[in-house]
Amino acid sequence: MTGARPSLRDRPDEAVLAPRTFDLLCLTMGFVLLVHASHLPLWLTGALAVVLAARWRQRRLGHRKPPLWIKLPLVGLLLGAVIVQNGTLFGREPGSAFAVGLLVLKLLESEHRRDARVGVAFACFALMSALLFDQGLVASLFVSLGIVPALATLRSLEAVDPQATSWKRGFVPVLLALLAAVPLSLFAFLFIPRLSTPLWGTPQSGQAMTGLSNRLSPGTMLDLMTDDTPAMRLTFDGPPPPNEARYFRAYTMQWFDGEGWSPGSRSTRRPPSTADYGKRVSYQASLEPTHDRVVPMLDLATMAPAETVLRPDHTVLANKRIDEVMTFSALAATSYRFEPTLDDGVRRDNLQLPMGVGSRARALAASWSQQHAGDPSAVIRAALSMFHGDFSYTLAPAPLGRDRIDDFLFGTREGYCEHYASAFTFLMRAAGLPARVVTGYQGGYWNTTGKYLLVRRSDAHAWSEVWLEGRGWVRFDPTAAVRPERVHLGASAANAGHGGDEGLFDMPWLRNLRDRWDVVNQWWNRGVIGFDALRQQGLLQPFGIAHAEVTDLALVFAIGCALLVAGALAWALFQRREGDALDAWMRRLQRKLARTGVVRRTGEGPKHFFARAARALPGQRNALERLSELYLRLRYGHDEPPPELVTEFGRAVKELKTRGVVK
Repeated sequence: MTGARPSLRDRPDEAVLAPRTFDLLCLTMGFVLLVHASHLPLWLTGALAVVLAARWRQRRLGHRKPPLWIKLPLVGLLLGAVIVQNGTLFGREPGSAFAVGLLVLKLLESEHRRDARVGVAFACFALMSALLFDQGLVASLFVSLGIVPALATLRSLEAVDPQATSWKRGFVPVLLALLAAVPLSLFAFLFIPRLSTPLWGTPQSGQAMTGLSNRLSPGTMLDLMTDDTPAMRLTFDGPPPPNEARYFRAYTMQWFDGEGWSPGSRSTRRPPSTADYGKRVSYQASLEPTHDRVVPMLDLATMAPAETVLRPDHTVLANKRIDEVMTFSALAATSYRFEPTLDDGVRRDNLQLPMGVGSRARALAASWSQQHAGDPSAVIRAALSMFHGDFSYTLAPAPLGRDRIDDFLFGTREGYCEHYASAFTFLMRAAGLPARVVTGYQGGYWNTTGKYLLVRRSDAHAWSEVWLEGRGWVRFDPTAAVRPERVHLGASAANAGHGGDEGLFDMPWLRNLRDRWDVVNQWWNRGVIGFDALRQQGLLQPFGIAHAEVTDLALVFAIGCALLVAGALAWALFQRREGDALDAWMRRLQRKLARTGVVRRTGEGPKHFFARAARALPGQRNALERLSELYLRLRYGHDEPPPELVTEFGRAVKELKTRGVVK
């Protein structure tokens, strides 16, 4: 032992980062910040961007890293700001904000290779956490791109001279490596055994989501009806039902408190309703995350899909909140007789009206009942005829007063589906007919490219069901009496010129482009996001295994990985035998010279070989001497031959003429 301790600068991990490597590290962290920008508070994104840019500029100017008295307060400030913003440090939003903030602040103390390696590992973790917010195609591609600068940073750490490496040479090998990893990634995606439920979960956002609600009052659906994002996609085993039959029931609402409708506690505490089914339609649905449990089903659901419950009113409730794309197959009855015998309790519930509300509406309904005694159909026709008169459809109706029913029926007389379904149901109950409000979706857009029905959130709709003796619950859509286009042509046609945005994106070429893009999203949802444990278990059916167990999948995965690794190893060994690019050009030169009789002898050095070739081919002496000088300088003058000079050597080899030369 000499007693001398190695200096920190002698340790490879403690070597100071080269400027190019630090630039790549800043780019990596900047990309992570960009990926998370959509769900971070704007002020936090801006502040972190400023910190990142300031640190990059400071190091460019050659200054030392910031002192501790600056870094510690910044960490404390970040912690306090996240807690003040979210009320906690735990959960998806606060957790990601804190992680991204720490990642950027890590840059303040990144000076050595070890810091860069830790920073890149943390950046990859933060990148993956972005998938907790969105697993769509665009978001996934964006996250994948974030891996590129991270790997380029690691590659730069291993380079002998990072400053001599161009940006192109820094990124191209990384892209090629990622491309080479695709087969193994696909194999792992298919065969790594999946859990039926995630191993861990995070508290979901407290941010309000646009979706169907279990309460209906005029104005509650307006945000939803102007939201053009997809809600669900459906394919049919046969022709799709006509537009006027595309009703998707989500909630039935039986309790009215004078201002709004809600399901009521008794709606789920009674025996299952009876139903006689006629014509049925088989379909497959892909439901976008709703962060709720209700599953909109094509009217009338005959059975509950897997992991859902069919409630007495034939609405469907999932066993857990729908936080991911949900795919299911279902059978719907487009003609049926639903609950032909009504329970007394249910009858009372669906005749309930609050006191002190809608006195004029009650009087009007009573007059209809008296005029058409014993003929419920006539009462219904009277109500629909009234709507067909001087009522109008608009998404920007005048506000209603305290008595919403009378204000709408005898005052404003304008509104959309919520107003009409609410008023119609009130009138039916006042006339002595059990009735309820139903909410869900109606219509949809038939994508001719993908051959599926796209239901958007703007297709949200409300209608009524009236119980008739001998027929059970029958659907009536009072909105259609005011604006038939809403039912026959869809929400976009109904909203055109009535407060909607129809026409802005309805140009044919743009519509075609949107159809194709939606097909791609549909493929992604089904093939990637919707590839769950159930579908994985059927993966080996073509090989005679109907239900693949975990051990079967693990065995296939192990065998496949072994074959892929063996193939990659064989390819690598073959590449090593071929040598580098300079050796390849040298072998090509030797083959050219061998055709003239100048064959390189075993153990003959390059200098002697070039000299012997120059003596044998005096007409090419100058060219061979230049090749000799260039080769010796490349092979023995550099740790790694510069690619530009290797290219020059190869060009000279190709230009060397060996045919017809004087010997």
